[in-house]
Amino acid sequence: MDKNNGIGILLIFAVLLIYMTYMSPSAEEYERQKYIQDSIAQAELVTKQQQVTQAENQIKALPDSVQQQQLSDSYGPFGAAMVGQSQIVNLENDKIKLSFDTKGGKIVNALIKNHYKVTEDSAHVQSKALLNLMEDEKNKFEYIIPSQRYGNINTNDMYFTPTVNGNKLELKATFAGGQTMSQIYTLQDDSYKLDYAISMNGMNQLVDASNSKMKFKWHHYLDKVELNTTFEKYYSTVYFKETGETSDYCNCRGDDREDIESKKIEWISHVNQFFNTSIVGETTKFENGTFETVMLEKDDPDLKLIKSEYDIPLSLSSYEEVKMKLYIGPNEYNRLQDYGPELEQIIPFGRSIFGSINRHIIRPAFNFLSGFIGSKGIVIILLIFIIKMLLYPLMYKMLHSQAKMGALKPELAELKVKYKDEPQKAQMETMKIYREYGVSPLGGCLPMIVQMPIWYALFRFFPASITFRQESFLWANDLSSFDVIAWLPFSIPAFGSHLSLFTILWAVSTIIYSYYNMKHMDMSANPAMKYVQYFMPITFLVFFNTYASGLTCYMFFSNLFNIAQTVLTKKFVFDDEKLRAELMASKNKPKKKGGFQTRLEEAMKKQQEIQATRNKQQQSKKKKKR
Repeated sequence: MDKNNGIGILLIFAVLLIYMTYMSPSAEEYERQKYIQDSIAQAELVTKQQQVTQAENQIKALPDSVQQQQLSDSYGPFGAAMVGQSQIVNLENDKIKLSFDTKGGKIVNALIKNHYKVTEDSAHVQSKALLNLMEDEKNKFEYIIPSQRYGNINTNDMYFTPTVNGNKLELKATFAGGQTMSQIYTLQDDSYKLDYAISMNGMNQLVDASNSKMKFKWHHYLDKVELNTTFEKYYSTVYFKETGETSDYCNCRGDDREDIESKKIEWISHVNQFFNTSIVGETTKFENGTFETVMLEKDDPDLKLIKSEYDIPLSLSSYEEVKMKLYIGPNEYNRLQDYGPELEQIIPFGRSIFGSINRHIIRPAFNFLSGFIGSKGIVIILLIFIIKMLLYPLMYKMLHSQAKMGALKPELAELKVKYKDEPQKAQMETMKIYREYGVSPLGGCLPMIVQMPIWYALFRFFPASITFRQESFLWANDLSSFDVIAWLPFSIPAFGSHLSLFTILWAVSTIIYSYYNMKHMDMSANPAMKYVQYFMPITFLVFFNTYASGLTCYMFFSNLFNIAQTVLTKKFVFDDEKLRAELMASKNKPKKKGGFQTRLEEAMKKQQEIQATRNKQQQSKKKKKR
């Protein structure tokens, strides 16, 4: 990259930024579009509610005998379970309170204790309330029963009779012929887990023998429970696991659909960024699954729509029981690992080597340190210290290599003067001097290469780990979301409408660290690199401004440790006279060219020859013009 390339990249970036700024709708236009969409949605909802209410009122206005006769004509023996009153029944322990509607026998709310939803108004004033899951009225949690004569029967139309015994709730629907269908929920003590079963007595008389599969339909409107809804949306989707396969999921960043045919499915999980609702099959595995994520508009009150539909095979015996398990709660690694095979994989730590680093190294290390230290920010700093101490031998080699390159400045300065009109030749002679004195310009790369997997793993770890959710440190209120030192009166595309102090401090410290390192190096062969080293952290300001502050906090304090190690090592460990003596001793040793060194010199020589040919051609063209 030369100077012109660097200027070109800067211009492209500026044009893109200006384009995004001016092409985005104004605040007035955005509000107008939002008002129109909200009005249409509200009108459609009101119309639908009016139609449903009108139909229900018409049925209720009829005498009971007429109601029963109409339902019997339409649904046969199932009609007996379609008359009743909706009632809310609760199960509760120290961690969760579950609310069930007797109409449909479904969960209509899960209040998660000790976890909070934080909301923020237009003036950026925050309020806090206990977190609720599965509370949206648009949700579907229903079974479709294939009957012999009356088509598909939906359990959402049935009224179930509740019986509570401690933390066990049985919801039973009774049909005209005495057949019954029960949904049984048993909440475990001090847990987010439920034993869940469907028992059917005499249903084989009613179910269509040619289609002995009951379909389960689960449509789940995820609520916005995090302040950083962008990341919450990116980390929310549906996961599922086929028998004998690793878990899979639908695309998090766009509409997606996965169809699983003729395969057994062990579990399905609807996942928010830090919470999930999961169903695990026990006595029966699920079949023919269809899983879908639907992206919603930015101004929609819901985060995302997730759909799961699959078949539950029936044996058509006189009594049948399908046992399952439910988990409704936080994405805590150890709890999920104990509950279902690979259910912990729903935590998006990554699937490659970076995911393994997160699960088996970084996560246990954070948990261990957190057992002694209450502040997650102090744990981050302590972890940085441990990593830096472990990598210091490599850091020492890098600094030693830089110091030797700095000690060769007199020789390199002579080359610069001697070959001031031949930059390619100067670069080639510089490489010869490095080889002659035993200096490797790549000696500083190894520590960075070793740290890259850790850095990329942390890139996934902080926004995925519930450990940092709503944990404060210094000015950051939530280490799993961006920190805010000031709000802007406008919004910048991809940057946001706030300033993240940890991100700014990281960028400034990166520039300082780069400047300190580069001032000892000869950049005459590639002067554009002087500008690139400052351009890159400024560019990444746009990306990291909205990222988890736990990561930017880590990056900032990591830079501080790097600067401290570099300054202290160069000031108190290295001695210029000893370095010169070491270089001279290396110069007198016999040299053996390595394969890489030979190829590098050949490439530079060929590049020099090409440049010389171009210069001759240019001179020849100039002479012809004269």
